[in-house]
Amino acid sequence: MTAPTTTVAERIAHFSRHLAEPAPPLPDEPWAVQSLADGAAGTALLHVEAARSHAQPWRTAHRWISAAASGRVSAADTTGLFLGAPAIGFLLSTPPAEFTRLYLQARRTVHLHIVTLAHRRTDAALARIYRRDLATFAEYDIFYGLTGIGAYLLHAGPDDGALERILRYLVALTQPLEPGDGSLPGWWVRHDPQRGHSPHFPGGHGNLGAAHGITGPLLLLAQALRSGIEVHGHREAIRTICDHLDTWRQDAETGPWWPEHLSRRDLKRGHPHRPHDARPSWCYGASGIARAGQLAGIALRDPGLQAFYEDALYRTLSDPAQLANVTDAGLCHGWAGIYQTATRAAADARDLRLRELLRPLGNVLLDHARPDPTAAPGLLNGAAGTALALSTLATQQPPSTGWDACLLIN
Repeated sequence: MTAPTTTVAERIAHFSRHLAEPAPPLPDEPWAVQSLADGAAGTALLHVEAARSHAQPWRTAHRWISAAASGRVSAADTTGLFLGAPAIGFLLSTPPAEFTRLYLQARRTVHLHIVTLAHRRTDAALARIYRRDLATFAEYDIFYGLTGIGAYLLHAGPDDGALERILRYLVALTQPLEPGDGSLPGWWVRHDPQRGHSPHFPGGHGNLGAAHGITGPLLLLAQALRSGIEVHGHREAIRTICDHLDTWRQDAETGPWWPEHLSRRDLKRGHPHRPHDARPSWCYGASGIARAGQLAGIALRDPGLQAFYEDALYRTLSDPAQLANVTDAGLCHGWAGIYQTATRAAADARDLRLRELLRPLGNVLLDHARPDPTAAPGLLNGAAGTALALSTLATQQPPSTGWDACLLIN
């Protein structure tokens, strides 16, 4: 059975109290409060959701929003959905209607800067493709790249065509590149998985995860198409990515799994270099990949594709051996992200078995989300993200703020 609602509510209240007051900006890192990952912007999402769904006074949410947005908000080329203007814009899109007027002018101003940033970044990315150079995570990923900026634009509403330009860029990203000694996927990056250079990844690598890899663009392309936004080559790009995931799918007795990343040597031999020992997390694991594939099936109206990925998600999240690799309660790598992703997938699923998983997954999340005064703040790996997933568990309803759109699972 699911844990009593009062128990879940008590945990949420504990996390909210632990995160009641924002710390002042650090003098040498004033921009850190604008981080959706681990700054005030991410924690503010918890308090906005708590005000909308759990009757928390709005003043707490307002303090956190003010802490995140009161300084100079950066719209430099190094910003993205999880830092700077796009992070603040995403946050300012979540307050309830009765408080929208407090932030309306700030939201409009930030949005204009984000649209300008989107066009500038898209121009640079398309120029890079034209030169046939290799990409970087920062160009296209969810956290700091154009996929994340596109997620903001899809969530926030109308713009002047910036979202469609990003989608056309992502279509171009799926076309193969041919630098050096042979064809590479268009999303191949020139660095290793840690954004450095390693003898294990000469010539860069190809990433399959949701956070930094090609699954992120698949999520945005599928969500946009599902919303009725389509550009030339859109459906073919979704198919290309799905074909790539199918090529690198590894089949085991407990179901399919995908490598986190590929080296050039992997491409040549047609087999991943790592064994199956990864977590089934949102960021790199089968949870994020399966949700993306499910959404692709829904967007393309392909029931076979949808059914395959729903079965993959069910088999992954009912396999004790894979779940044993999950050791924390956070959104990115841990139980909060798994539960939130499974909840969104179950709501869309034809496969009713996914709904049956929510109770045991919720219990495991609650068991790992223990009150800890030393717990790190923040959304991705900290207490705020865990508490937001607990809110979904408590209400048994989708988030009223739509905060999980920043993971592109909604």
